[in-house]
Amino acid sequence: MKKLPIGIHTFSEIITDNYVYIDKTQEAYQLLNTYKYVFLSRPRRFGKSLFLTTLQAIFEGKKELFKGLYIYDK
Repeated sequence: MKKLPIGIHTFSEIITDNYVYIDKTQEAYQLLNTYKYVFLSRPRRFGKSLFLTTLQAIFEGKKELFKGLYIYDK
């Protein structure tokens, strides 16, 4: 059984330590291919840090972290 990532906000740690992760890479892919500039605004505790570390891993080309996720073969 996978653990819940309570208090963990880095994408790589969630993936490598086998925590539950809801795949939002499709939204990230659409965001990256649709807009030139984006302002991310959300209330506290709504996953901004996790989403930003996911984008960071995409831009750094850490393909091994995305195995099994939407964006892996894109």
